Amino acid sequence: MDENNQTLVTEFILLGLTDDPELQILLFLLFVAIYVITVLGNTGIIALTMLDDKLQTPMYFFLRYLSLSDLCYSSVITPRMLVAFLTKRKSISFQGCRAQLFFFVMFAATGTFLLSAMAYDRYVAICNPLLYASIMSPGVCYQLLAAVYAMSLSISSVVLGFICSLTFCGKNVIDHFYCDVPPLVNLSCSSTFISKTVFFLVVLCFGMNSFLITLASYVSIFSTILKIRSADGRRKAFSTCASHLTAVSLFYGSALFVYMRPASGYSESQNKVTSVFYTIVIPMLNPLIYSLRNKDVKRAFRKIMERTTVNNISYVFHQ
Repeated sequence: MDENNQTLVTEFILLGLTDDPELQILLFLLFVAIYVITVLGNTGIIALTMLDDKLQTPMYFFLRYLSLSDLCYSSVITPRMLVAFLTKRKSISFQGCRAQLFFFVMFAATGTFLLSAMAYDRYVAICNPLLYASIMSPGVCYQLLAAVYAMSLSISSVVLGFICSLTFCGKNVIDHFYCDVPPLVNLSCSSTFISKTVFFLVVLCFGMNSFLITLASYVSIFSTILKIRSADGRRKAFSTCASHLTAVSLFYGSALFVYMRPASGYSESQNKVTSVFYTIVIPMLNPLIYSLRNKDVKRAFRKIMERTTVNNISYVFHQ
């Protein structure tokens, strides 16, 4: 069909998770609770890693920025979805959709690369402990952080550039709760072969490279741990990376299921459930994983709470 005879799309309709009014209220309450926990948990991790002297190490340096990434990542998706539960109008402007896509890709990529940087940090700590201080110096950590943000910005710019090169006319209904690359490409009325190829190559080159770095780090870590003769020594070595390994497994497991599986054989409802998990639930789980399974974080939290309690009592008595 001739594109010139069709009306160009200026907005998209996001169908969301469900059109059942009663279920929408329940989901609204559920996701409000999840988002509040996400904000409080990630903000708490950021504050603890900035205020506590014993958390001024490379691992917690990267954890601070992972929490910041999770907070921004969730905030790109969740607030708008919550508003959609309470309003009948489900539309999002073309510009708003592109902006959401850009920041979604950027913060998702940031989280992915930060997980790889943290895996490398754990590799150095366990496999080269005597050289850890020199290899993971503050200067190196900031260089890695700069590389993470530079690559994330590059990926999101490339993806947005190709989405902007597509023409959208006629169909504007997205059977999803946010603007993602696959449903947008499927709605385009122009040729999408190049865009799909580029998107696949970007995901393959950057995403798989990040995954392989993480995988190689843990292969070396497990190999080193197995060589430790003491059972207590193996337990202590493994405990230093258990939280990160849990976060990595959750993130890559759900992301690979969505983006690297065959397109056929899975319903849109299954896609949405999986997308909810890695866009909304995982940013809530990460601070819980690093706080509940980490003695240093729990100690820092108790220290801050005790200091706050003492200050409040002193303030009351001096009134």
